[in-house]
Amino acid sequence: MDGFAAVDFGFAREVLQRGVAALYLVAFISTLNQFRPLLGEHGLLPAPALLDWIGQKESRRRMLHPTLFLRVRYSDRRLGLLCGAGIVVSAALVVGIPQWGPPWVPMLCFLALWLGYMSVVSIGQTFYSFGWEMLLLEAGFLAAFLGSNDQPPPTVVIVLFWWLLFRVEFGAGMIKIRGGREWRDLTALMYHHETQPMPGPLSRQAHLLPRWFHRAEVVGNHVAQLVVPFFVFAPLLSVWIPGPVPQIVGAVAATIMIATQVWLVATGNFAWLNWVTIVIAFSAIGLPGVGAAPRDDAMDDTLWPGIPLYWFVLTAAVGVLVVALSGPALRNLFARRQLMNASFNRWQIGNSYGAFGTVTKQRVEIVVEGSVDDDGLLWREYEFKGKPGDVRRIPGQFAPYHLRLDWLMWFLPLGRSLDDWFTVFLLRLLEADAPTLALLRSDPFDGEPPRWVRAVSYRYRFATRAERRDGAGVWVRTRQSVVLGPLGLR
Repeated sequence: MDGFAAVDFGFAREVLQRGVAALYLVAFISTLNQFRPLLGEHGLLPAPALLDWIGQKESRRRMLHPTLFLRVRYSDRRLGLLCGAGIVVSAALVVGIPQWGPPWVPMLCFLALWLGYMSVVSIGQTFYSFGWEMLLLEAGFLAAFLGSNDQPPPTVVIVLFWWLLFRVEFGAGMIKIRGGREWRDLTALMYHHETQPMPGPLSRQAHLLPRWFHRAEVVGNHVAQLVVPFFVFAPLLSVWIPGPVPQIVGAVAATIMIATQVWLVATGNFAWLNWVTIVIAFSAIGLPGVGAAPRDDAMDDTLWPGIPLYWFVLTAAVGVLVVALSGPALRNLFARRQLMNASFNRWQIGNSYGAFGTVTKQRVEIVVEGSVDDDGLLWREYEFKGKPGDVRRIPGQFAPYHLRLDWLMWFLPLGRSLDDWFTVFLLRLLEADAPTLALLRSDPFDGEPPRWVRAVSYRYRFATRAERRDGAGVWVRTRQSVVLGPLGLR
């Protein structure tokens, strides 16, 4: 680092800008494909109804995070236009086109993505209540101030990315160590691979690894999240300690965290949570001369080498703003009752993060069935794209794409009662609603409305190696009970 200019972090900026933009691209595509049947004008939880309720009283407006749809009336068509614009801007940033202009050009592009996606998340209700939504928003805001190709990245913005990475990793570590006993007795990962919300193709193999390996996984997780994050700040010591050692320490710390996230990517489907963490971790990897902006020797004696004065002032102001907004998140990290995935201001900057403070020990799935018989004797299952259903189907790899309906189906058995959106979902199946059916992997009635639908709970577990050799599927399941239904329209 060279004072205000992070001259060795040009490559890090390339990864940050293009990586964050790529995840916004995925987020807008996911929204374009799923928002309207879930939250649109005829969705399971219609966003227009929420906006109408908010609009009835001025005091209610602050209950929502900022959204363009408080100023422009929501329609499914306008939602599609917003997603289309987000896809175009995201793709341009992935290619690197705005980065060839002055720094305010990529800044405006990222701020447009940030505000556009916040407009969606703010009215997304339970379908957009995941921690990685606010994480992507905060990363997009910071990425706006990384500058363009004709100057080095501002040190203050690179450090802000380190602070974001620290909150993600250390916050998750603290949530776990304070959470369920399974994280302290090192048994958490003996269950997690099997009971996680959406297993991947390698989840069964990971689950069947020896118990000593799962204990080692937990120890490695605690080290990676509770110890290693402090070392990402090591490059700051290069101001006082000459040589490459501080930068190497920071890069090693980042590499350890990236490795743990890659393992999570390989063994599960957590939307873009792991992917955005990997991208952010690259902020701590400095490579001298790689991806760095050309150095102008005529500016060597300036206070901000290679960085325009207006850009220095702007990024310094952003640094002050983020530090000021981070106070609650810092206190939360060490609070006795730590909040997980909490936002402390309307702009979702300086948030707290964390995941899986407790691990469920058994996997219970809600299987949705339909029947065309008046007497309901023959029932056929609806298959979801990601959640377990057919016991012989190997789980797919979907992340970083987010299957929102499948994720919320995992939460249903964990609640005291079935969520309101689920009853509407069953109603849409009775109507054979085409947009709703498009969210599923298969419709057993080929677009025809069933006479009845019901929800049945099953206990799922991965088949052992011996059971697999004897012809069992990937899963073994045991029927428990009918939790809702049969329901019909007539």
